Amino acid sequence: MPRLTSCLACLFLLTGPLAASLPHATVFKGEDRFRALLQRAASSEWEKLPIGARTAAFGKSLLGTPYLSHTLEIHDTIEAPSVNFLGLDCWTLFETALAMARLLDLPEKERTPQALLRLIELDRYRGGTCDGGYLSRLHYLEDWAWDNHSRGLVRDITPSLGGVRYANTCREMTVLWKSYRYLRANPGLVPLMAREERRIEKLPTWIIYKKHVAAIESKLQDGDIIGIISKDGPRLSTSHVGLAVRDAAGGVRFLHANSKKGVRKVILDDSPSAYLAQKTGSAGILVARPLK
Repeated sequence: MPRLTSCLACLFLLTGPLAASLPHATVFKGEDRFRALLQRAASSEWEKLPIGARTAAFGKSLLGTPYLSHTLEIHDTIEAPSVNFLGLDCWTLFETALAMARLLDLPEKERTPQALLRLIELDRYRGGTCDGGYLSRLHYLEDWAWDNHSRGLVRDITPSLGGVRYANTCREMTVLWKSYRYLRANPGLVPLMAREERRIEKLPTWIIYKKHVAAIESKLQDGDIIGIISKDGPRLSTSHVGLAVRDAAGGVRFLHANSKKGVRKVILDDSPSAYLAQKTGSAGILVARPLK
């Protein structure tokens, strides 16, 4: 697989300023930790690792980071790529680890906060571009997997692991719109978000049902992105996400940002199958593998 610098990063990083402009202190928090992580990666030569192993290494380096909800809701009217190393939710954990892994494909002097924001934009927004509007963001994991798979950044390996098609439902953003800062400040966007949800529900989606997850865990690799699919009435939808991490014994663990009271931090949990067994509302998983 060609390194990111040779196939898209240079082009992407030289395309000019980000579409939406907010103060650096708003879009980038925890710069000291960012620098420390880069130093750790350089001293351990993580850049020599495959992209998945690099993603897992950065994920493990973020263990203990406090859980912080709604970390993407940073402004009332401007949507912009952002990073927060001081607090993570399940989504920002996996995308930050993946973006840091991709950053190592750049020459050391180009591994800057601005470059990391570019790589977050590449991953988080439809087609890799933030146009300053809320609807350019990939709000649902089903949409994220389809978009990033289509652009060759990840591969949805759920079907190859024996996954089957399922009918997904997307309604959280419109049902709970008052929980989202941008929608609360711009209620006129709610009907447009509903239209996006109907579009996403038509995307092809696959699930490995929980009773089959233990049987495929040996095929999971470091850095695989694991989406937790839960029951939503008669249909299913993604409700959580984390990373697969191989342990010293060769087993696979689920690394995620846990929002449970009394925990509320990034943790290395049991195996994905054991995690699912504890969640009565869970139905199974989808798996996306980083390619570059």
